[in-house]
Amino acid sequence: MQHVLLKSKIHRACVTVADVEYEGSIEIPSDLMEAAGLWEGERVLVTSASKGGRLETYAQAGEPGTGKIIMNGGAAHIIKAGERITIMAFAISENPILPKKVVCDENNVIIRHIK
Repeated sequence: MQHVLLKSKIHRACVTVADVEYEGSIEIPSDLMEAAGLWEGERVLVTSASKGGRLETYAQAGEPGTGKIIMNGGAAHIIKAGERITIMAFAISENPILPKKVVCDENNVIIRHIK
């Protein structure tokens, strides 16, 4: 039997910009994507710890080291700048997998890796 399992998680990140004029996606610094095992174009679930919004979009790699997490397009109406979010990606597997999980501070700097 195949299961849908968490494979990547960026926890407590902070949205720095919300741009409704962009065509869509969430832009994440490439260093954060790498730390969490996310790929460019990968489908992600984004949840807001601040206001409870949740949506699916795709990850777009941003400039590394900037800490800029940008909600683009219609998603910017649901999750806005300043909100604390969790970004998750899932995989289909017949076996358990060990997800890559990181926790960020308010500047989107990784403060710890979760085992």
